Amino acid sequence: MPKPKGKAKRPVPPLPRRWAGARWRPVSVGGGLGLAAAAYVGVDYLRQLSPAWHGRLRPALWAVLALAIAARAPFYRRWDAELRAAPRFVAALVFMLAALLCEAISVRFINTVLGLQWHRSTAPLPDTGQWILLALNEKLPQTVVDILRARIIALHHYLMLFIMLAFSALFDCIKGPGLGIGSRYMFTMAVGRLLRTITFLATILPSARPWCAEARYRIPDYPHPWAQKYYAPYASDKMMIWRVMKQDMPFATLQDYPDEYRPDWGLMSFLVDILRPNTGEGPSWYHLLKKSSGGCSDLLYSGHMLVAVLTVMAWTEAYGGWSSIVIWFLVVHSAQREIRERHHYSVDCIVAIYVGMLLWRMTGFLWSARETNRSRRIAKLDEVQNRLFRAAKDSDILEVRSLLSEVELAGQEKKGFSQCIIFTFAAAMIVFTLLFVLLAFTLTNDG
Repeated sequence: MPKPKGKAKRPVPPLPRRWAGARWRPVSVGGGLGLAAAAYVGVDYLRQLSPAWHGRLRPALWAVLALAIAARAPFYRRWDAELRAAPRFVAALVFMLAALLCEAISVRFINTVLGLQWHRSTAPLPDTGQWILLALNEKLPQTVVDILRARIIALHHYLMLFIMLAFSALFDCIKGPGLGIGSRYMFTMAVGRLLRTITFLATILPSARPWCAEARYRIPDYPHPWAQKYYAPYASDKMMIWRVMKQDMPFATLQDYPDEYRPDWGLMSFLVDILRPNTGEGPSWYHLLKKSSGGCSDLLYSGHMLVAVLTVMAWTEAYGGWSSIVIWFLVVHSAQREIRERHHYSVDCIVAIYVGMLLWRMTGFLWSARETNRSRRIAKLDEVQNRLFRAAKDSDILEVRSLLSEVELAGQEKKGFSQCIIFTFAAAMIVFTLLFVLLAFTLTNDG
């Protein structure tokens, strides 16, 4: 007797690639963004090998990238999402600039508060990372040592790599909006800079380059009045340290020091005690901050490494692939160079790496590579699930269609801007961003 045939399973159509998982998958899989990044870093490295070829190829590469953006912009389909992300982007930009201003003021303060004599006489801290690199120089082949010493990538390269990543949303290489990932990057940068400022203000560490302060600053030899009272008398004398510990109150008789120079900065005169200006350093507080640069006391943790880690974290999450692995290697190369060239101690680079990674993981609410449309659909389906079952049980086809329509609409982005507004915003955004990038590179060419 033949066996009854089982009920055939209903075929389930495969989901499109874009919706197959919870993460965004780039539309272009040919590695175009990675090749563009490699071309940028490679052409810029020609500065070290052949300045003549660098002078020819760099403008050509920048022109190609700018023309590609201008040609693609009219066909980008998510300008409405970019427009909705613009307020968040502007807020993050203002927050980042405020954090950088606070950091610059703090850098100037810790570099001047103890006086030039302290910078001359205080030895660098022992750094086992520096010892290891020196030992490797003795053991490794000279070719490998030369590669480790090579200045392949710098701060402005990491900034440019992130800008390329954000602009690649135009080509569907990453999930848009590009201003969304830009907002997350700047917000995370601002938080990281504020945490860094609090950290290096808490304890002043000597620089790994003892000659730095004398070469960069024009500051008095003697300490600031605050340091004269609370630090200098108790800096080295064991009995004085013991007494101040017991009394828990400053008691020492202060030495006679020259009076502090106090220029008239109008409304900003409250910064005189913090920035400690000297004669001949410029007419305003802004000139002092421009000269503060990276500072000449050790800044725990490294700001350069924070930028590098945030860039590679953004690249890994948004784009991935072989290019993110290469950038991770470049980050490690940058870290050992920071230690090798004594811009930072090893601890500064190590702390910057894990702080940058943790901060990036914590700010996913601003932008994420995960598909929010799909998540909204699932959330809406959970919300109407009971009503949908009831309508199906009652054979209410109209109600079923209405509920399924609500689920579909929940995953769609809202449309609320005219084409004229979108095109105007697109043109203004591209021009503003390109000008801002050029201005930022020009004003921060000293690091």
